[in-house]
Amino acid sequence: MNARRKICVVTGSRADYGHLSPVMRAIAAAPELLLQTIVCGQHLDPRFGDTWKVLAADGFNIDEKVDIGLTEDTSLAVAEATGRAVSGLARAFTNLNPDIVLVLGDRFEIFAAGTAAALLGIPLAHIHGGEVTEAAIDDSLRHSLTKLAALHFVAAEPYAARVRQMGEDPAHVFMTGAPGLDHLSTQSFMSRDELAAELEMTLSAPFFVVTYHPVTLEDDYGAAAMARLAAALETFQEASMVFTGVNSDPGHSAIQSVLAEFCANDPQKRKIVQSLGQRRYLSAVKEADAVIGNSSSGLIEAPAFFTPTVNIGDRQKGRLRSSSVIDSGESAEEIAAAIHQSLDPAFRSFARAQTPAYAHSGNAAAQITDILKTVNLARLSVKRFHDIIPAS
Repeated sequence: MNARRKICVVTGSRADYGHLSPVMRAIAAAPELLLQTIVCGQHLDPRFGDTWKVLAADGFNIDEKVDIGLTEDTSLAVAEATGRAVSGLARAFTNLNPDIVLVLGDRFEIFAAGTAAALLGIPLAHIHGGEVTEAAIDDSLRHSLTKLAALHFVAAEPYAARVRQMGEDPAHVFMTGAPGLDHLSTQSFMSRDELAAELEMTLSAPFFVVTYHPVTLEDDYGAAAMARLAAALETFQEASMVFTGVNSDPGHSAIQSVLAEFCANDPQKRKIVQSLGQRRYLSAVKEADAVIGNSSSGLIEAPAFFTPTVNIGDRQKGRLRSSSVIDSGESAEEIAAAIHQSLDPAFRSFARAQTPAYAHSGNAAAQITDILKTVNLARLSVKRFHDIIPAS
């Protein structure tokens, strides 16, 4: 009997885990595969909710924990933590000896995982490549991961075309869709009343889910824009609002401080939840009257529920847009106007009649797992640049 193929999944935060978990379940259920799991980054930091415990609660065995030692809120600290992540993940890969390392997205700890795998000669599989986010350093890290990876699982055909344009072998570029959307077919969701009871707060209409992360290529990392977002939200006195936790990018402390002050002014109707968990988060997005901020979930998950999104600034500039997404400038007046538009019945009716940009079939994880089972490992060991010859 042949040994099971070892697939090592690296996750650094609640954000990538939400998208990876359907794939991890599919790998764990495949007799031909052995799931290995490494957690690092925000998962191990109490400031961000100790979210490694969610994996354990979901029944996943954690094979290695890699603490990258990110204790300060600066670009230098992130750069130094990335170096520690490369070292720690390289040791973890050496211990586990996987056949393939699987990662998702574009964060610095995931870039470190790709770097370590490449230097050790372990084939890398990458989910959500080919996308563009022009105002974030993540954009460069995502494209770097594409060049480090031998297998590419992309969320839409324009992204597949971009990966091929970068010289990747078309035979190793697979348009699987976004695996995080598989939850829509498998998850049961909470009602607004159930959410209110769970969160111990009032969820009167309109109900907003707000996520605002640092904008890493801006001088102040988006802190001023966060203050203007708070000013815009202040004009919706009747609204209830759930804020998800800020990620660990440089500038997170200033943004978190604005959020804390804003929520303290009306704690019954405004609440920060560092990590909602996948079921509560998706339930909140489904029940929300609008999703507001600069997170990719406003472009991927929210449109799948036809929940309008107010997308602020340039952090997601370059990603595909659904008709339910309203792009807003960063002034308080522009943000407030966009929120009013999101609540307009005519806009909501129009958006609901359109097809989301990220279509979901419910089987992205199954497709990814089937490829991981059957791909010829020998053909992944050497990468060749695939030139696209222009039509004469």
